[in-house]
Amino acid sequence: MEYTISNGTLTLTVSTHGAEAVSLKNAAGQEMLWQADPAIWPRHAPILFPWTGKLTGGSFFWKGREYAGGQHGFARDLEHRLISRASRSITLELTDGPETEARFPFRFALRSTFRLEGSTVHHTLEVENRDSDPMPFGIGYHPGFAVPFDEQHTTEDYEFRFDTPQSPLCIDCLPHGLVNGTCYYLAANTDRIPLTDRLFDNDSFCMANLTAKTLGIVEKDTGRNITCRIEGYPYALIWSAHSEKIRFVCIEPWHSLPGTETGSQQWADRPAAAILAPGQSWSTCLTTNFER
Repeated sequence: MEYTISNGTLTLTVSTHGAEAVSLKNAAGQEMLWQADPAIWPRHAPILFPWTGKLTGGSFFWKGREYAGGQHGFARDLEHRLISRASRSITLELTDGPETEARFPFRFALRSTFRLEGSTVHHTLEVENRDSDPMPFGIGYHPGFAVPFDEQHTTEDYEFRFDTPQSPLCIDCLPHGLVNGTCYYLAANTDRIPLTDRLFDNDSFCMANLTAKTLGIVEKDTGRNITCRIEGYPYALIWSAHSEKIRFVCIEPWHSLPGTETGSQQWADRPAAAILAPGQSWSTCLTTNFER
């Protein structure tokens, strides 16, 4: 089921499947989210939980039992329950049950709250440990933004832009989507990364040493932009699906990383966003401003 909220400036539609934002329009009715063309990338803005990226060996072990899992966890693929809805906010919740027990050995709640404020979307994720054991987990955001903004512009009219000069150090996950121990600089002492149709030919860039507060995609001649607040996130990724022409870009603030190529498959050994004691909660918020 889909629910729509609006504040007159933005109109946001969220699906209960994955608690995923599936449409975001400005006051002129222009769509700003990627519309999930299955031939290119069949998603809009998935939630990554309870891990980001891939698992070492495609599975993990907890208390002697093996749990198989695909990329980015399972929250994006399950139905979430509507908890509350107002004119400018909505909260959905995913809890443990038969669909999660074979994939994740913990009792938990994941609440996703979207709130509109002017031209800004605040998306809060809250995780609660309802288990009797401490619960490690990973979490991240993966929104896709439609680019170009209109038919008068092309890929090269855009650039990723930080609010201060950066030297992004990238964690290499090639060729299998797992951390391999190699790092490299994407750029040096610059506040912008030009967008080209070939930028993502080798997949995403996972940046780990950023001191910037914001990262956005900017239309160079007009200044129109979509900007995410990445302050407080240890990792920020940029990505688009491989295609002849860029159709969208993702800005992905993460609190955790994919598994490592040669690392342990024990869940207790995997680096986590947080390790929650029984009854404890943890939350994070992605704030995105749409100047379109």
